[in-house]
Amino acid sequence: MPQKIRILIADDHTLVRAGLAAFLKLSEEFEVVGDADDGVTTVAAAKKLKPDVILMDIAMPGFGGLEATIEIKKLHPEIKILVLTQYDDPLYVRRFLKAGASGYILKKAVTTDLITAIHAVAAGETYLHHSVASSIIDDYLGKKKDASSDDPYDMLTDREKEVLKLIAEGHTHKEV
Repeated sequence: MPQKIRILIADDHTLVRAGLAAFLKLSEEFEVVGDADDGVTTVAAAKKLKPDVILMDIAMPGFGGLEATIEIKKLHPEIKILVLTQYDDPLYVRRFLKAGASGYILKKAVTTDLITAIHAVAAGETYLHHSVASSIIDDYLGKKKDASSDDPYDMLTDREKEVLKLIAEGHTHKEV
């Protein structure tokens, strides 16, 4: 029997984590090795559990999915990140791909798409959900000219992005 794909689920919603874990456990191809409800916990779990693939949500409290992806890829470049989110904005897709994510899939996807995406990223391939792939390709080919192609966010350092996120969440100057 081939080796199971070891998966860590990172999402701030308990029901989402439980539902994904229950679904993935139905298949003998996957082993859910753990879950996390925020970015800091995800980074720690990645270090401890060494999953093959992390299903990464974007919006999590404190340390979000982007910051967690950047940190995990620095520490463990062999771990594949599959972003699983509700956000289909091409700007998010570009940011995660630049940060080292191997795939991007929407929570509205069908279960067979999720299985395909997990297999693809575990095999070292890149996977983009069809609803975001066309906008990324159009953007790349210059068919869509928008202000987001020169994203000022990209010019910020990792620490500046972290501070910006904390300010946006309403933290005081002292807390930041």
